[in-house]
Amino acid sequence: MTFPQIDPVLIHIGPLAIRWYGLMYLLGFLAGYGLICHLSKLRRLALDSDGAADLLFYGAVGVVAGGRLGYVLFYNPGWYIDHPLEALAIWQGGMSFHGGLLGVVAAALIFCRRRRLPVLLTGDILVTSATVGLGLGRLGNFINGELWGRPTDLPWGMVFPGAGPEPRHPSQLYQAGLEGAVLFVLLYWLHRRQVRHGVPFFAFFAVYGLFRFLVEFVRQPDAHLGFLWGGATMGQLLSLPMIVFGVAGLIRIQRRTGAP
Repeated sequence: MTFPQIDPVLIHIGPLAIRWYGLMYLLGFLAGYGLICHLSKLRRLALDSDGAADLLFYGAVGVVAGGRLGYVLFYNPGWYIDHPLEALAIWQGGMSFHGGLLGVVAAALIFCRRRRLPVLLTGDILVTSATVGLGLGRLGNFINGELWGRPTDLPWGMVFPGAGPEPRHPSQLYQAGLEGAVLFVLLYWLHRRQVRHGVPFFAFFAVYGLFRFLVEFVRQPDAHLGFLWGGATMGQLLSLPMIVFGVAGLIRIQRRTGAP
């Protein structure tokens, strides 16, 4: 299959260019705000619409700061040691999901402490609301023709511009479906079941980590990193602690008695 030539720029308004990728981020934040409001009512979290907006703002700051710091530390530390000011140039690209996740967790902890909200329940709602943005972000990667997969002879393999003549896995779409749609449905189902506080939060870590670990088998690793220990990619190495953390948290909650 030939990659559909989608212009990364959705529309030009004078000198302003609105890109599909930026639109995906905007839609993700809007959907996240709506889900935070909805899930707060569903799970009886004392958070009004203004509080939901504040939580989303904290999360956005955590994503950007943590994502950039994670990329600098995990993916290209040597370059940034020699060019430290480049670490601030986020407009040039370079973000790490795993770093962004840690940034969101840190921001949410600060938010909960200031608002005196239950940490686990707030985390349940925040990670569930983030799944829509994750899926939309991967669609943005696909439209940009970036972060493609490894060569494949499967009938849906695509020839991506700049990736050579070989058909490749559309791994961005795999991730959009798994990390976005499937993970959202799972976590929302847990909320509907009124599970104990912390179950959706730790399930997010475990299941996302598993999905990312598996997709990395067909995703092309970063060119400047390649394959690491035992043929693993950096994405797989960073996903393993997520799986362990999520499973350990679920086991601990399962053994806990008393109030949710």
